[in-house]
Amino acid sequence: MRPRLLVGVAGTATEVGKTWMSAAVARSLRGGGLVVGARKPVQSYDPADAAPLDAQVLAEATGADVLEICPRHRTLAIPMAPPMAADALGLPRPKLADLVHETRWPAELDVGLVESVGGVASPVADDGHSIDLLRRLGVDVVVVVADAGLGTIDAVRTALEFVGEGEVVVVLNRFDETVDLHRRNLDWLRAQDALDPCITPDEVAARLLTLLPPRS
Repeated sequence: MRPRLLVGVAGTATEVGKTWMSAAVARSLRGGGLVVGARKPVQSYDPADAAPLDAQVLAEATGADVLEICPRHRTLAIPMAPPMAADALGLPRPKLADLVHETRWPAELDVGLVESVGGVASPVADDGHSIDLLRRLGVDVVVVVADAGLGTIDAVRTALEFVGEGEVVVVLNRFDETVDLHRRNLDWLRAQDALDPCITPDEVAARLLTLLPPRS
């Protein structure tokens, strides 16, 4: 099965808040009465870090079982890009085809969110990077999550070049209206790059609603 709208969530880098944004967007869409699912095809983590795993955050936001979000064998207990983590743990490197095959959806889902790893060009499998996985999954739109602060203009431009053609929604995470640099970054991307970045999860959700096909 395929959701009515399949959304890929990528980042300009690691630690920009992809999981937080994905979960917040899911909650916003669910609050509007939509049936929303999420998937994290592969994840790696630091066992010494007490923070919940990405799949746990997404499971809580969508009401799904955590193993539906990310299979147990795709949860790698070392904080490296998945193919590197697999090497370090003595496991086979994931392949794009396997990750695509394992990404399944329940019936009658309005929106499906697929969160990638790291930045758009981060290795996600032995034979591809994050945006490759999202493209292979056939996402309808890519949400590019960027930090709102220093360096975001270059990061957004570089990420969008790598993403290439297709529907894209840019969101400046952790945007603070009281921070002058954040406001200037937003204004620059609007004026110089003809972009219209979102600055809240609710704005992202509203943008996705405009792309949601009607029920058949």
